[in-house]
Amino acid sequence: MNQIKPLIIGLAIIVILFASSAYVVDETEQVVITQFGRPIGSARIEPGIYFKIPFIQHANYFPKNLLAWDSEPGQIPTLDKTFIYVNTFARWKIVDPLKFLQTVNNEMGALTRLGDIIDAAVRNSITSFSLIETVRMTDRTLDTFELREGETRVNLPTVTVGRQQIVNDIYMQAQPKLEEFGIQLMDVKIKRLNYVEEVRRSVYQRMIAERKQIAEKFRSEGHGEARKIEGELDRELKRINSEAYRTAEEIKGKADGEAARIYAQAYNNDPEFYSFLRTLEIYKTSLGKNSSLILSTDSEFLKYLKGVNFKE
Repeated sequence: MNQIKPLIIGLAIIVILFASSAYVVDETEQVVITQFGRPIGSARIEPGIYFKIPFIQHANYFPKNLLAWDSEPGQIPTLDKTFIYVNTFARWKIVDPLKFLQTVNNEMGALTRLGDIIDAAVRNSITSFSLIETVRMTDRTLDTFELREGETRVNLPTVTVGRQQIVNDIYMQAQPKLEEFGIQLMDVKIKRLNYVEEVRRSVYQRMIAERKQIAEKFRSEGHGEARKIEGELDRELKRINSEAYRTAEEIKGKADGEAARIYAQAYNNDPEFYSFLRTLEIYKTSLGKNSSLILSTDSEFLKYLKGVNFKE
């Protein structure tokens, strides 16, 4: 029994030493061994089981996959003195864990270095170009609304570089400075661009003024079109009235001609009777209740009244 106890203790010590000396590196990790805080040997990059001196050496794990970095929005002036907020992001990875450990020690230190270097590169690039270069990619035409005949489109400033080239310039400035930390910058992009409050209000006012100008132009064209339609309507109405008046006069003329023909025919058939009817019509129209006439007895006007007895 006394011999078994030392054996068990010895096995336990061996297991503890083995567990303390063995470490596993998987596909997403890389390890640097340090002894009393100083790196020993080369980094373990390939996955597998490795061994170290227990209690003396320490395994420092670093990720092998892509890592994210996001900036805080910063106010930066462009070359034409327009202040904008720029928010960028980047993807990076640790390609030399030994150098990474010796320079920045851990991911928090790496993020701080990334922020300093990339932010400086972003500021240098943005301030070197005008606003239109940062906002737009190419000189493609922006079709805001259809142009009418005779109108000309307002030409925007020419884009000679474009935002993609500015992003490439940021990458080219930042990557060489990160190599000394064992970091490879995989990609950097501009996440968001925005005007500062003062510039934003000015831009909104200009946009409102432009839209009001366009609206006023459409109103003016609408009023002109309305006047044109009203003029055409008045002209058409006058034409219709003229044609109607001409037709009415033609009908009246034909009717008067037909009446004259009938009168002439009646007169030819019985001139005496026709004369009698016309005389009666004249009496009716010319002699009223209070009419007074002084005529001679042999007047033709009174020939049909001669011999007529008037009763009260």
